[in-house]
Amino acid sequence: MLELNKIHHIAIICSDYQKSKDFYTEILGLKIIQEIYREERESYKLDLSLNGNFVVELFSFPNPPQRPSTPESCGLRHLAFEVNDIEKTRAFLITNNISSEEIRVDAYTQKRFFFIADPDGLPLEFYEK
Repeated sequence: MLELNKIHHIAIICSDYQKSKDFYTEILGLKIIQEIYREERESYKLDLSLNGNFVVELFSFPNPPQRPSTPESCGLRHLAFEVNDIEKTRAFLITNNISSEEIRVDAYTQKRFFFIADPDGLPLEFYEK
């Protein structure tokens, strides 16, 4: 059996690099580790951390194809963030003009959660600790 230590990172391709960079850094508060422009690919690669841990690679490419991103599409379903205060998190996002679902309760864990979408429609979940 493999001996996996942890998830190293999630790679996300965006359609509008500056808009997504602002969303992930200014709204979600991820910190920039490094930003590289790869001229040969006409592409940015932005490494982002959460609480000092590398978690997201944000890429830009010229004219990336669209991908279904509804939670029940085949493939990666969503990216989830654990938060301490679900109501405060949702209020902050709404104050910053981010459309949010209502808070729901997980039938199995009794924990509260809700979804938003990133600038390209990728479902993002916020789940209470």
